[in-house]
Formats: sequence, structure tokens, C-alpha cells
Amino acid sequence: MAEIQIKNLHKRFTDFTAVHDSSLVLEDGKFIVLLGPSGCGKTTTLRMIAGLEYPTSGQILLDGEDVTYKRPRERDIAMVFQLFALYPHMNVRANLEFPLRNEGLKRIEIDRRITEVAGILRIEHLLNQRVSGLAGGDRQRVALGRAIVREPKAFLMDEPLGTLDAEFREVMCVELRKLHDRLATTTVLVTHDQNEAMALADHIIVMSKGKILQADNTEGIYNFPSCMFVASFIGRPAMNLLPLTGSVAEGDTTVRIGTTTTAIPAMRATAERPVLGVRPEHIDLELIRK
Repeated sequence: MAEIQIKNLHKRFTDFTAVHDSSLVLEDGKFIVLLGPSGCGKTTTLRMIAGLEYPTSGQILLDGEDVTYKRPRERDIAMVFQLFALYPHMNVRANLEFPLRNEGLKRIEIDRRITEVAGILRIEHLLNQRVSGLAGGDRQRVALGRAIVREPKAFLMDEPLGTLDAEFREVMCVELRKLHDRLATTTVLVTHDQNEAMALADHIIVMSKGKILQADNTEGIYNFPSCMFVASFIGRPAMNLLPLTGSVAEGDTTVRIGTTTTAIPAMRATAERPVLGVRPEHIDLELIRK
């Protein structure tokens, strides 16, 4: 397990900045999800943590060790890609063995790890099959197995469920969460799917246009969004955002929407151009008979 720290991480591609001076602490043993729309910088951030991209500036620490410019194989991190990245000409067992043989482990240790991981992922019956003939869900289990079998300090996952159909994605969400609870290894997953994020994460980092807008647990992200983007991005149906009449002051317990006065929790700050956010499930419809 490992704590991952990123400090003032910045990544620029010629005339485009993908990540703007981001700082985060990804806690040891937690399931962290980087969430945001396409092009927000979440995959670039993940690839810099993995060592597949080097930052323009900033620092990455793994268990207190500076790994900013170290190669991927020097970081003791396992990555699971969206398109599996398996060897199609090998069977499942050979795919699982490959990283262990490269590490020079003895046969008895390789067999022990494969037996254990195959049992965890329920792929014992697939060990002698070619991965090219497997269904998408089974390939994803094998890709997870190849990461797990290394017993790394952290798992990084780049939209690992993105190619699965909606029904099986829900099943794999449950399986991934169970797997994390069992292994308790620091896991960082990238997705644009908020339902997936809310189902899996201990902590969610919401990104937009290369910037981190909020880092919080699922309840904080949903109930206490830090800005208008997070408020509108999280939730299906989306939060209703109603512009208020006039300003509000710290301590106010009512606001005006047009000509109507509405009770709210006491304001914790003053706002000149306030907006009232209301989740659909907090609205009650009342029939008024005339």
C-alpha cells in the first residue's frame, strides 16, 4: 500500500495545458476516483502518476519517495487500461505469469500467486484459454488479475469498465469495490461516469479544464458542491439551480426567489449573486385545490 502525493503538478503540450498546477494527497489504502468530462486532464494526471508521461513541472511522491521522473517499472505501480492490453497469442495463465517471470520469481511463488488471484477473480476455469477468445468481461478480469498478481503498492485504472455494456458494467462495479475492500491497496481510477464514481469511491476528485475543482468524499461531493460546475455535473437528474433575488448575508435563513420567500439552512458566507441549488429528490409537489 502507498500514499501518493502530487505537488504543483503541471503538464503542457506545446500550446495546450492539460493539467494546471494540481496538488493532492491520495490516501493510503483508499479507492480514489478522478472524475470529469472528456479532456479535463484526469487521464493525463493518471499517466503522470504511472510514469507514462512526465510533468512539465511539479512533483510526484510515492510513499514519500520522489518518483517524478522515474520510469514506470521503477514505481511499483500496476496499471489497468481501458482496452485491457493483454497478449492475445497467450493463454490466461501465461498473461498472468508474464510480469512475475520478468521479476525473476521462482516457479513455486508464481504458481501460488496465480492460484490465489484466479480464485479471487473466479477465473480458474479460464487459465488454459486464449485471451483472444474471451468475452469482454472475462478479459477485464484477466487484466485485473495481471495487475493484482504483482502485489504492487498501488493500482491505477484508466476507464477499465468503459468498453463493457451497461448491465455488465454495474456487475463489475460491485466486483471492483469488493476486490478493493479485500486487498485494501491504494487504487486510483479514472472515469467520466458519475454513477461509477459514486458507487466505487472513498474519495472523488472532480476535474474540469485541467484544474481540480473539488476533492471530497461522495457525500461531500453530492451535498456540498464547491462550485457551479460540480453542482451541475454531479447528479442525475441534475441539481436545479435557481438565481435568487438580491444578495444574501452570512447567517441568513431565508432567501427570495422572485416574489417567494424560501427557508434555507443558515448561510455560512455572504454572496452578492447567489444561486439556490435544489436536488430533485428534495422537492415535494403539493396539490392545491381552489
